[in-house]
Amino acid sequence: MHLTTLALALAVVAQGPADWYEPFPAHKVIGNVYYVGSKDLATYLITTPEGHILINSGLERTVPLIQKSVESLGFKMTDVKILLASHAHSDHVAGHAQLQKLTGAKVYVMRGDDQVIASGGKGQYLYTTSRWDPCKVDRVLEDRDEVKLGGVTLVARRTPGHTRGCTTWTWRVEEGGKKYDIVVIGSPNVNPGFQLVNNKDYPEIATDFAKTFEILKSLPCDVFLGAHGGYYGLVERYTLLKKGQANAFVNPEGYKEYVAQKERAFRKTLAEQQAQAERNKK
Repeated sequence: MHLTTLALALAVVAQGPADWYEPFPAHKVIGNVYYVGSKDLATYLITTPEGHILINSGLERTVPLIQKSVESLGFKMTDVKILLASHAHSDHVAGHAQLQKLTGAKVYVMRGDDQVIASGGKGQYLYTTSRWDPCKVDRVLEDRDEVKLGGVTLVARRTPGHTRGCTTWTWRVEEGGKKYDIVVIGSPNVNPGFQLVNNKDYPEIATDFAKTFEILKSLPCDVFLGAHGGYYGLVERYTLLKKGQANAFVNPEGYKEYVAQKERAFRKTLAEQQAQAERNKK
């Protein structure tokens, strides 16, 4: 990768596109699950009688948007008891310290991302200059660990590659007497600049991505969600919701298609980088 391309890639992560900062209407996804993020940086609120769970804090700049969305739905920030993450990149966790102070919530993070969040960004692969306020981690999670609150049980699946502790969240929710499997994909994306072959900083990155796709393909999914709204077509799904479509976010086929598409992209990039590595040997 040319240095200019890499610099642009790093700048995008640092600044981000406009829709990262654009407010988006808070809305019910299904059951006790609500969307409270910006137009593309997804944050989910799961409500229970014993307090609430938030997945992702976004950037420091988007924390006020999250607060406004939560309160617009009639819930209190001080009732948020647990703060979770999809993965330790600034666009999903830079607001963690601020949200922790605001809510008093306990912060749970998957092993591999725990030190990155606790240190405010140190130890990331590739994005070595990306920093945010350090955030105390109260519990380090392992693959398949359960997070329980008020009758809700979330399962943390370690789906590494994008980051070492990238986490896909799964749980079941009831709506209209039926049960649905929810999947919030952490990220299966091979970002610009990611080195899948001969990576000294993250030697197991390609193996990790391969494991992730096996896990994602094995998960039952009715309601497809993700760390970015763009993963699952947030704007389009919300439009269906506003038109009165029941269960607008139930999209099992969309989930399968998305995972398959991202796996193809991973395999293609891996093959290209392997071929380049072979050419470099000659």
